Amino acid sequence: MQSHPFSTQVVLYAGDGVVLGLVTLVGFATHGELTSAGFRLLTTFIPLVIAWALIGPWLGVFNSRNILAVHEIWRPVLAMFLAAPMAAWLRGVWLDAPIDPVFVSVIGAVSAAGLLIWRGIYLIVTRVARQPQERGSNG
Repeated sequence: MQSHPFSTQVVLYAGDGVVLGLVTLVGFATHGELTSAGFRLLTTFIPLVIAWALIGPWLGVFNSRNILAVHEIWRPVLAMFLAAPMAAWLRGVWLDAPIDPVFVSVIGAVSAAGLLIWRGIYLIVTRVARQPQERGSNG
């Protein structure tokens, strides 16, 4: 039984969203602002998700050929490094605040690392789950 591409993309979108949410929470927590942040969390999370949604597909991070190819695991990392400046700019516009280059670098690196870990786990779990199916179809 093969996974439907639509369900694969839903899982990836949801997982990416969770990762970006965790990055946002960790960012506020490292600044000691998590308990008082409230809706301010959205000023980082929403621009991050928008930038990821615009840049990620452009680099093929949701393309079914790339998702399960180990040699394509670089795509989400590069996409996030390209999305980080856009996310910071969107956040700056929203808050009417200057864009800190250190913020761009940190959010890009932490988000890219989080996405790499998540996408790596997804890749491993999916490939392991497909092995018994492939052996069964060969016999």
